[in-house]
Amino acid sequence: MDVEKIRGDFPILRTGITYLDNAASSLTPEQVLEKMLEYYHGYRANVERGVHRLSQRASEEYEEAHRKVADFIGAESWRNIVFTRNTSESINLVAWGLPWRRGEKIVTTLLEHHSNYIVWLRAARRFGLEVEVVRPNREGLFNLSDFEQAIDDRTRLVAVTRVSNVLGVIVPVEGIAEIAHEHGSLLLVDGAQAVPHMETDVRKLGCDFLAFSGHKMLGPTGIGVLYIAPTVQEELEPLCIGGGTIRDVGLEDYELGESPERFEAGTPAIAEAIGLGAAVEYLEALGMREVEEHDRRISWAIREGLMELEKVEVYGPKDPEHGMSVVSFNVEGLNPHEVALALDAANIMVRSGHHCALPLVKHLLNRPQGTVRASTYIYNTLDEAEKLVETVREIVKGL
Repeated sequence: MDVEKIRGDFPILRTGITYLDNAASSLTPEQVLEKMLEYYHGYRANVERGVHRLSQRASEEYEEAHRKVADFIGAESWRNIVFTRNTSESINLVAWGLPWRRGEKIVTTLLEHHSNYIVWLRAARRFGLEVEVVRPNREGLFNLSDFEQAIDDRTRLVAVTRVSNVLGVIVPVEGIAEIAHEHGSLLLVDGAQAVPHMETDVRKLGCDFLAFSGHKMLGPTGIGVLYIAPTVQEELEPLCIGGGTIRDVGLEDYELGESPERFEAGTPAIAEAIGLGAAVEYLEALGMREVEEHDRRISWAIREGLMELEKVEVYGPKDPEHGMSVVSFNVEGLNPHEVALALDAANIMVRSGHHCALPLVKHLLNRPQGTVRASTYIYNTLDEAEKLVETVREIVKGL
């Protein structure tokens, strides 16, 4: 990968910042913005609504965005791809769309983002379900035998992240999928931190649902994705219904259309969907294996550099095989926000706090105030990794 060439596609980097908050939201290249402006300048119209040429062009581009995403994650068809606002909405669609039966069980983990945790707690209260939480070790690594104990014939759904947004640890989704399907359970994967950074094939993963967001993978905000396996499309009810979701409507009844229309009520985020398609093209041109290799190299340089510093505690896996793209740490005697502000003064952008993962930071790390999190992507360099480490070194010296 030609990182310097890539950096030229992101004008914000010309301001001199070191952007290491990619787990929250990535930057967006000019190619994505240009594709969105092409829609607004050239064929601004609603989709699936008109026979005139602007609407036809918009509809073609919108459907093509579904196809690009489907190919990107190895989906069977573009009709298995539903556009939502973000990962959170995708997961909520599953939570409120499955036909639950009282007494069924959901299995999730302590690593989860709130969007893949509190959603299931609410569903449990609403539908009379049980939630069981599988705990990793201190590094965030799981033993598959713990899933074998937790998942039983009452388990309707297993909901796990593929990459932790706090620890960067890679979860053994394929093994969990085998256990889940042995018991007739469905598997939902939160791919928000994985799809942007590593090769993804839903059929190899064995998942029934995959949720992720455009804004973490070079796309615009306001567009998310839910992959729904063909075997479960018909049993999942839409979160919203309305214009465009139906095949027919009578005076007292209605018939829903096929996917994805049945799940995409009203006018969608057209420009954002088209922008996501452009972001997918950008990543495919780089090659996801190269993206993953680059991310692991930069993030591991940060991890190893920070681990050498006194008064700095680094969390997560110690083996690069088990983690990538996210490094969380704390400086002894300082609140994570104080460290983040000191880094901001050096033009380094990181995240601080609990990262929407309070159960993890409170009960696994025992750090209720959270951590400082540096997260990498395609435009980050080894020089930037060194700059972060050296700036933290200076912060420690000032204590």
